[in-house]
Amino acid sequence: MKKKILIAGATGMLGGKIADYLLQQGAEVIAIVRESGDKEKITPLKNSGVTVIPLQMDDRLALQKACEGVSCVISAVAGLRESIVDFQSRLVDAAIAAKVPRFIPSDFSTDFTQMDRGFNRNFDLRKEFKVYLDKQPIQSTSIFNGAFAYLLNYNLPLFNVKEEKVLFYGEKQDFSIDFTTVEDTAQYTAKVALDDKTPRNLHIASFSPSPKDFVALGKQFFDKDFELINGGSLEDFATVIQEKRNANPQGEQELYADWQQMQYLHSMFLVHHLKLDNNRYPDLKWTSIAQVIKK
Repeated sequence: MKKKILIAGATGMLGGKIADYLLQQGAEVIAIVRESGDKEKITPLKNSGVTVIPLQMDDRLALQKACEGVSCVISAVAGLRESIVDFQSRLVDAAIAAKVPRFIPSDFSTDFTQMDRGFNRNFDLRKEFKVYLDKQPIQSTSIFNGAFAYLLNYNLPLFNVKEEKVLFYGEKQDFSIDFTTVEDTAQYTAKVALDDKTPRNLHIASFSPSPKDFVALGKQFFDKDFELINGGSLEDFATVIQEKRNANPQGEQELYADWQQMQYLHSMFLVHHLKLDNNRYPDLKWTSIAQVIKK
């Protein structure tokens, strides 16, 4: 009998790929979407074989009905409090009411459980929802994938190909920074959704280079001598970020305000995965950094 998996956020890049991999593994996939959702994003889901249920995201009874007969609910939503705390709380409530046994929250990020509050606004929202989720009678599994690897093609200060610079914070030039591609994250999440016995937290990374590694990669792929620059202590960096946040209160309503982007960079150097669960599904082939970096 096919397992039935429900996805919230299937019209997004990650959610859509999770749906694809679930279908490939023989699952029945349901996607809940806003009644006012973008038809150009919804139509491909329908064409792929996903059952699409349009509804009002604040309609608790409709959410519960959509969850009936489902073995796992996956949240791949993005946003601020309305999405990460309010909607996910309603979604997990609906899943419990429908007797769904398992829930995967939208925690696809650096392992924020290792971080104190205040260092990353978007992670703080996930931490707030985690407090609620952990009190609920449902088996939950968070998947921590570090940063998404496509960021390496956007001239991050960490790996700025345009300026041939590698910027790091703190004292360690060999500090491992976890990156996972969207494809790898989606494949892994699909397998977790179909695996009835998963722990509370799982950690993955397609690759985990250090600042020193990025210098070597700059030479290998671009034949350039990248400059390795110490941006200072993490404490000083956090102070600068807070000053920018104070100067831009409008950014509190923006998902990726300038200071929030700096908070993500800060998080990359603040914590890293102490262990990886990549080998949990031996048939999954992980993307190499060479496949991501574009010349």
